[in-house]
This record gives sequence, C-alpha cells and structure tokens, in this order.
Amino acid sequence: MTTSDLTLNNDVVIPSVGFGVFQTPAEQTKEAVGEALRVGYRHIDTAAAYGNERGVGEAIVSSGIPRDEIFVETKIWISDYGYEETLHAFDKAAGKLGLDTIDLLILHQPLTSDFERTIQAYKALETLYADGRVRAIGVSNFMVEDLQRLFAATEVAPAVNQIEIHPYFQQRGVIAFGAERSILAQAWSPIGGIVAYGTEATSPLQDPAITEIADAHGKTPAQVILRWHLQEGRQVIPKSVRPQRIAENFDVLGFELSTEELARLDALETGTRGGPEPADLTLESFGMDIPEA
Repeated sequence: MTTSDLTLNNDVVIPSVGFGVFQTPAEQTKEAVGEALRVGYRHIDTAAAYGNERGVGEAIVSSGIPRDEIFVETKIWISDYGYEETLHAFDKAAGKLGLDTIDLLILHQPLTSDFERTIQAYKALETLYADGRVRAIGVSNFMVEDLQRLFAATEVAPAVNQIEIHPYFQQRGVIAFGAERSILAQAWSPIGGIVAYGTEATSPLQDPAITEIADAHGKTPAQVILRWHLQEGRQVIPKSVRPQRIAENFDVLGFELSTEELARLDALETGTRGGPEPADLTLESFGMDIPEA
C-alpha cells in the first residue's frame, strides 16, 4: 500500500496520509508508530504537549527506515511561546525525537490572550526555517482572524494549518482563506472521533449516509471519510493503537468516491466543533510545563 504525496507552498513534499499520536500513552507510542511505519506510513505527527515525542524518535530508529524517508511533524505548546522560548522549545523537541532537523514544526494553538507571544513564537519558527533546522513551518487551530494577524506581522506564510475537520465540522471558510496563501489544510480528528472534550455527539462513523456509501464500495466508514478528505485536497492524520485500524486507515487509495458521494458527505456539516474553541485556550487554563530533553 502506498499513499500519494502533496507539495507544500515551499515545494517540500509531504505524504497525504499521516499517522497521529494524540492521546497515545508514552509507553505505547513506540509500538504504535513502529507498526504504522511497518504498514507504510511515512509521516508521523506528534507534539510537545502529547508527551510522547521520545517514543516517536525511538520508533524511527528501531524501524531501520532511512531518516530522509520519514516526514516528522511536531508542535510547540503555548507555554513555550515567545522568541527565545520557542527556539529553546525546538531544542527540547529535537532532543526527544533524536533528530537534528524537523520536517515540519508548527504552533499548536493561537494564544489569542497574548497574541504578541504568538507572533514572537512564529518569528522563531521563521529563524529555524532560515537556518535549515526545520524544512517547513506552520500553525494549528488558527482561525481566519488569527491568520490575518499573523500575516500582518510575519514574512513566511505557514505551509499548513492543522485544524479539526470531519464530515460534521468542515471549517470551509478557514480552509478557503488558507488556500489563498497555498496553506495546506491538515485534518486532525479527520474521522470525527473526538472524545476528550466531553462531547456527546454521534460519530460520523455511524452516519447512515456514510455507512451506505461504505457498503457500496466494500469499504469501512472510516476509509470513506478519509477518502473524502483526500479527494478534496486535504492531508489527513488518523490515529489508532490497533494494528487492524492502523492498516485500514492507510488503505484508502484503491477506490474513488463519485461527485454525488462527495456531495453527500459535504452535506453532513453541523457546524458543531468537537474540540475546544481555539480562543478559549489561555496560559491560565491550559499552560503546562514542557520538560527538557
């Protein structure tokens, strides 16, 4: 099984299907990432706030796969925003990952309560990019107004904006605005399986429209949803610790959804966010100490 690639706005190539480790316990990360690499994933997405960067690095070493064949992405947490603080946060992340160069380094959230610290953090990413210590830079959970403020104060357009996107919450306005700057939309929770924030909403996996399309193609609902993302030009980062699901989520290129089927998924938008509102994340409520390498 292979996945197609996408090209970022600085000509760096990224696999269209990545493997995420959000909420994967540190002690399970090496095994899960190792299985993903064995299956064929070549993009691994982690974050300082996940507490499992070290396991990702160990899995990469154990895999025996050449470093230049694996695309590694991680994120700076809001507690480490600020110019010098973010430069040091890179050192912490690189140390845990065991890497000299990180393929994609992004800001995990906009710190809207102190956006100047967000700007300074992004300027640090620009420095790391100019110095060749990261191959691409970007953001996560930035809304249109956040992107506008960022553009006004920085020079390098983000290569990606990693946001919550699934059939029930599609963020078309944010995606379209980013596309004007050739910013790739990365979908976190691409299947719509958010459970960490107290939501009670039914998963898209049980939606009759999706299960009907899945039955028609002999595929699973998860595969249909991931295929929908890919055909609409988004990069996806599914996660799992179960080998069967890891393989299933990667096997999404052997079929194609029709225009009518894509439209049926588009029509499932509810406008209801599963994760937290980005503007609600403050240092007071979500600050955490990110340990040294």
